[in-house]
Amino acid sequence: MSVHILGIRHHGPGSARNVKNFLEALQPDIVLVEGPPEADTILPWASHEALKPPVAILVYQPDNPQHSCFYPFAEYSPEWQAIGYAQRQHIPVRFMDLPLTHVFAIEKEKQAAAEAALRQQEEAGQPGGTTDGPAPEVSAAKVNSLVEETGDLIAVSDEEEDLPAHLLTQATFRHDPIAYLAEAAGHDDGERWWEHMFEYRQADDQVFDAVSDAICALREELPSRDSRMEQLREAWMRKMIRQAEKEMFTRIAVICGAWHAPALKNMPTQKADNDLLKGLPKVKIDCTWIPWTYSRLSYESGYGAGVPSPGWYQHIWDHPTDDGTRWMALVAKLFREQQKDTSVAHVLEAVRLANALASLRQYSRPGLEELNEATLSILCNGEDVLMQLIRDELIVSNRIGQVPSDIPKPPLQADIERLQKKLRLPQTADFKDYTLDLRKETDLERSIFLHRLELLGIRWGDRQETSGKGTFKEQWRLQWDPSFSVDIIEKGSWGNTVLEAVTQYVLDVSGKTATLRDICQMLESALPAELPKVVDALILRINNLAAAAGDVLQLLAVIPSLVNITRYGNVRKTDADLVMNIVESMISRVCISLPAACTAVGEDAALELLEQFHAMNDAINLLQHADLTTAWTGTLQAISANSQSAPVIAGYASRLLFDFKILDSETLFNRFSMAMSVANTPAVAAAWLEGFLKGSGTLLLLDDTLWNMVCSWVGQLENDIFMQILPLLRRTFSNFTAPERKKLGEKVRTGSSSGPVQNTMASGIDDTRAALGIPVVMQLLGFFHPENQAE
Repeated sequence: MSVHILGIRHHGPGSARNVKNFLEALQPDIVLVEGPPEADTILPWASHEALKPPVAILVYQPDNPQHSCFYPFAEYSPEWQAIGYAQRQHIPVRFMDLPLTHVFAIEKEKQAAAEAALRQQEEAGQPGGTTDGPAPEVSAAKVNSLVEETGDLIAVSDEEEDLPAHLLTQATFRHDPIAYLAEAAGHDDGERWWEHMFEYRQADDQVFDAVSDAICALREELPSRDSRMEQLREAWMRKMIRQAEKEMFTRIAVICGAWHAPALKNMPTQKADNDLLKGLPKVKIDCTWIPWTYSRLSYESGYGAGVPSPGWYQHIWDHPTDDGTRWMALVAKLFREQQKDTSVAHVLEAVRLANALASLRQYSRPGLEELNEATLSILCNGEDVLMQLIRDELIVSNRIGQVPSDIPKPPLQADIERLQKKLRLPQTADFKDYTLDLRKETDLERSIFLHRLELLGIRWGDRQETSGKGTFKEQWRLQWDPSFSVDIIEKGSWGNTVLEAVTQYVLDVSGKTATLRDICQMLESALPAELPKVVDALILRINNLAAAAGDVLQLLAVIPSLVNITRYGNVRKTDADLVMNIVESMISRVCISLPAACTAVGEDAALELLEQFHAMNDAINLLQHADLTTAWTGTLQAISANSQSAPVIAGYASRLLFDFKILDSETLFNRFSMAMSVANTPAVAAAWLEGFLKGSGTLLLLDDTLWNMVCSWVGQLENDIFMQILPLLRRTFSNFTAPERKKLGEKVRTGSSSGPVQNTMASGIDDTRAALGIPVVMQLLGFFHPENQAE
């Protein structure tokens, strides 16, 4: 009876090749692999022809799906090769790590203990984060699960909190213990040292013995990094080995992280391990296979056992003897696809340079760093931008795995995948843009599906701005993230189909939401998702909240979104009349109460109200409803004529009345003159002018009378007063479009200062001084200086 401990690096192509060769030579009768024993039931699916890596085992709590973790596998993962060998040889293969039913329960107990300690501190009057004692034990558990070198887990339950200093020191060491070996060998980069020593190595003679001896020396010489969780894991692994021996297997192959190898070779007594494992808590968990991506397998995703270059590792797994020629050919192909000329001579010279660099650094073959340097120098001509393209497409890669359609999975996930297949919306690791024409049946169904997922909180699709007019088009950008599987499982508690789940979920959320704006936003999302039951419930909820709302400004804020909802009436075949009754009632209440709400308003509140006015006016114009337009213009007249109204609002109301052709030019001229007269303080006049010119400078371009009035008013200001109101003026004119600003600058240059203004403004104005000051003022406001206009 023999036990062979193979210490490996997770997701290492060299380690995977060594494991494969060792198993073929040993021919064991059982294989034990580091992983969750709960997943033994789904291991047979690994041999299914439709299951193609990268894939991952998703383990989660059914009653709390966000408490979950992933066990990813690439084709070049040593564990994947060990599983594949066992299944091809029809010998038993088992996972042997500490069951997650215990891991999750332990973390739950620690979290509860930390929360209890925090409550005790608060009851004692101590701030939660300022105690001088040690940090709660839960932080140590987070360190163990995140930065363990052998960590196969990616926790997605909660965002990680900041760790205390003593744990950060421990985390830094635990993250890369191999760095000590690299430093002893004279290398400053542990990652590169390991790659050249093990991942690129072709000869596999005694490699596992060498790794075991090195790690054994590290564990003896370096400060202890053993945590309780690690002790439990290694005790359980030894228990599984003893179990295999008890079942009379004679050649036992054990595939584990290199750090654990010495602990599994030098076993303590069985009683010591049993005592350590006695009385562990449990929770119920479930597991399944899900597709994975190379981007999520990289370090940058936050995966503790990730690799820096998943795509490159796939390349050296497929072509272990490549001297860089095949890789450079891939780079050249990528550049040609991007319309960048790359010749065969470029490729040959880059390969020669990479091999020369490897020789200078005393490496047996060029690694990724040498190839990147050669690529940057010869193929990219020193341009870093092109290296980013290589990184995204080749070094990391956008590969996504596949799982069989008939694999056991939650009902909601099965329904989502069915709809994805039906609507031809495949899951892709890279983003893909779709322009949907809602007049077409398939595109309309796609839109409905994506809107329903968005309501469920599954953000697979990101809506983009579309060019052109009309509401029959939608632009979506889709990019699949494996973590969506957790969200799908969580939302599966609301129903087994997308329609059922989104209906129940939105009804529950809306029932707990008391904010009118939030309910209106939900209604706006529910209509394109075609959820009639939800729409009826939300409309009733809005009606009740609106009836009880005493704040007219709250109604003013939600009316534009409700009006926007009515535009779906034609394209999506929904009944816009369901919303119109509420809109008419709310607009009537707003028109009655708004004039009083515009008095005694502070400057900041007035500016916020001005934006709401702008949106409200757009909504009225969109409705094209004669009675509502009449009520709105009546409200504007009351606000404009009231001397107590906020000046910026009164100015904007006058402008809108002129746009509605309620005010003629003469009446508008009189109101403008009164607002700009010396009887008003300059700050009030500037605020009125800001509201009047809100959004466009076209009036100043087309109406010389108004233009001359503004110029004359600015010209008569004293220097100190002018400096006080300059920020208001600059803010007003800076909001104009670039063409308007250019035209106004040209108008300043031509000096259009003559006209009726001389007869209407106060006499005694120094016209010459005003004319000289206008160019300076316009330059301060952001327009071109007349002398520099030609430039």
